[in-house]
Amino acid sequence: MELLTNFGQLFLISAPWLLLGLFIAGLINVYLPKDFLLKHLGKEGFLTTVKAALIGAPMPLCSCGVIPAALGLRRAGASKSATTAFLVSTPETGVDSISVSYVLLGPFMAIIRPIAAICSAIVAGVLVGSEKIIPVEHKDSGSEKAESVSCCSKKSEPVEKSCCSKEPEPVEKSCCAKSDISDLTANSHWNKFSQAVVYSSTTLLADTAKWLMVGLFFAALVQTYIPADFFLQWGSGILAMVVVILVSIPMYICATASTPIAAGLLLSGVSPGAVLVFMLAGPATNIATLGIVANELGRRAVVAYLVGVVGVAVLFGLLTDYLVEHYHIQVAPMLGEHHEVLPLWLTYLTSIILAVLLLRLVFVYISGFKAKAAHVHG
Repeated sequence: MELLTNFGQLFLISAPWLLLGLFIAGLINVYLPKDFLLKHLGKEGFLTTVKAALIGAPMPLCSCGVIPAALGLRRAGASKSATTAFLVSTPETGVDSISVSYVLLGPFMAIIRPIAAICSAIVAGVLVGSEKIIPVEHKDSGSEKAESVSCCSKKSEPVEKSCCSKEPEPVEKSCCAKSDISDLTANSHWNKFSQAVVYSSTTLLADTAKWLMVGLFFAALVQTYIPADFFLQWGSGILAMVVVILVSIPMYICATASTPIAAGLLLSGVSPGAVLVFMLAGPATNIATLGIVANELGRRAVVAYLVGVVGVAVLFGLLTDYLVEHYHIQVAPMLGEHHEVLPLWLTYLTSIILAVLLLRLVFVYISGFKAKAAHVHG
């Protein structure tokens, strides 16, 4: 019974951020020109990875919300390294979590946390982007862009209408621009908005729902069966950090929500370095995120992803403990000032909407399965 209760609480906490992430992904897919993404985030490389990490760092999305947003970026043309950097930096830090960190953990942790998150995202992105498993479709799109600097290049696309035809067209209708969802007559803002909502609530949600539910279930298991004082016996150092990482992988927690837990760990005697590792590894290495990385970027990319996130987290954890010990930096938790980020009514409303959308997916899946079975037997 306690397991179901914890699962329900995690579902309530995650719902608003998941819906926000789905909505952002839909807007990216509909509004953001594909050539813009290919120009800024479409290539593998250090500069592209840094851009994606800096774009994701201030965004107030948690572990659940960043998954559909990163998936939308990837399918809109972002490279593997850019997708990975965004997937790491976004849940590890944000404008909301930095402010909460300042209140609950003090200025030092509020400063070193986003620095560590951005470094973690850059290293993970570079490692994943260096893997020799780049999908064919992204290599093709990149080569097309490299070969034809302008849409008036002599190498014309066999399917698309050339913008070099004698009939003049407005600039915004250039053949080089745009979108994956041009089936509908989408010139009006309302039609585009509708497309974004439909894409988010059907295609993207269907692609991420399984891993999201698996992640929430494992998080509920950890919350139910691992006692709150479990970390006390490990104290500080690399062993404590390794234990924190092993426990945080199944957890499903965002940067903001992990902050009061981190403050509680500090009060219990866990070192600031181990606490920082928890705040970095927890949001970025949950089961759902790793499942999406495996599906979208390849299974070998999961290893590179974990090496980047975990390695940088441990290095910054050791650096934090060193700085705190040698320079007598105060890291003082102040738990009394913590309050809920979102109003309760919004949490319940978004949870109901998410539950209805998930039930609709289940109904569609069952109906499709029955139709296939009837067709086979017929």
